[in-house]
Amino acid sequence: MEKASGPPSSPASLRWEILRRSFLSRSSPEPDHASQKSTKIVSRKAAGGFKLISCHPLSGHLAEGLSTSPGTKDLAGPRDVYICYELPVASVPNLTLVQRMEECIDLNDFQISTTYNIDTTGLVCCWPSEDVLAYFCIIHQDMFRSKRVLELGSGYGLAGLAIAASSDACEVVISDGNPQVVDYIQRNISANAGGFGNTKVKSMTLHWNEEPAADILNSFDIIVASDCTFFKEFHESLARMVKSLLKYSEGSEAIFLSPKRGDSLDKFLEKIMEASLQYELVKKYDSQVWNLHQNFLRGNDTSWPNYLEDHCYPLLIKITHHEPEQPCHRSL
Repeated sequence: MEKASGPPSSPASLRWEILRRSFLSRSSPEPDHASQKSTKIVSRKAAGGFKLISCHPLSGHLAEGLSTSPGTKDLAGPRDVYICYELPVASVPNLTLVQRMEECIDLNDFQISTTYNIDTTGLVCCWPSEDVLAYFCIIHQDMFRSKRVLELGSGYGLAGLAIAASSDACEVVISDGNPQVVDYIQRNISANAGGFGNTKVKSMTLHWNEEPAADILNSFDIIVASDCTFFKEFHESLARMVKSLLKYSEGSEAIFLSPKRGDSLDKFLEKIMEASLQYELVKKYDSQVWNLHQNFLRGNDTSWPNYLEDHCYPLLIKITHHEPEQPCHRSL
């Protein structure tokens, strides 16, 4: 007699299941089919996403050509794969990112996470909010002209690389607090170096809990970030980092895209106000993103079967230095 299935597991418990599988895979060659089936509903780009930027893995002679071409040799390791991202802009070259193979997180990754007090989410995949941020930045590329740009918590760096490839930014700095992730960022900068024109692009290890170097204080015209407000323990330091690095000048702003995720985003915005910053919260900021969101909600598009507005739809937050006699926040 087949055992009746229980209630759906929470996303948190399923992520622990992924961790369990990473440990089991080191000691057993047999696949855990039950676990593989249950973890398919975790919100990951492979199982959903807005798909605003088409992507596909490179294999065969295409991947071999990248591995052996000048400047890109040995960029991909045995656990890595090349992913080609087709930017939705005419005359802009595709981006090729070196990423970990899916579900290829192991014990060493968690040891590094503990040592540096960072998370491993940047190694898992390019998350849906990063896809939306990259698309938003490409569509609004003119805002980056002659600007110095910083991406925080960038993961593999899709948004920062998209800005560098599609805009006339003066400089793009792509950062993360995880040194393993920063290594991937640097490899991805090297893999796409020919497509940045006159824009300077560099990687940076930037841990939000640490004081930034004096030479970058209040030096960035625009700061971008996606899905960086999930961990409440980092809210205060993230708000402080934005205040420390954003220029005190007209037009300078931080652009965040993050789902609400319960009260997590609200708690972060409280820290923004406590840091004497102000913000504008925008729900409908792009017609194409909004239409996709509505189709997921109504079930007209079933490609993201576990879509939940609170967990998946990124809101746009524009953060600036506080101006006297201006409200601390407004919502649109």
